[in-house]
Amino acid sequence: MIKTTLIIDGMMCGMCESHINDTIRQSFKIKKVASSRAKGTTEIISDEPLDEKALREAIGKTGYRVLEMRSEPYEKKRFSLFGRK
Repeated sequence: MIKTTLIIDGMMCGMCESHINDTIRQSFKIKKVASSRAKGTTEIISDEPLDEKALREAIGKTGYRVLEMRSEPYEKKRFSLFGRK
């Protein structure tokens, strides 16, 4: 799996976060998306790398701007009763 982190300009409220999350869900095949207006970030978990140009265009159409995009391998964290594994 891949974790893609976006730095987004213009998120001011919870509706901004929802608008970006909904756009990403509708435009791409993903596992999870979460946005934070306080941090100015959106984190996306997907099976395959996302097309950067298509992602920037989809978000740009909503009125927000992607300032930075980075991707890295993602491994789901495992927990046990005695702490992290």
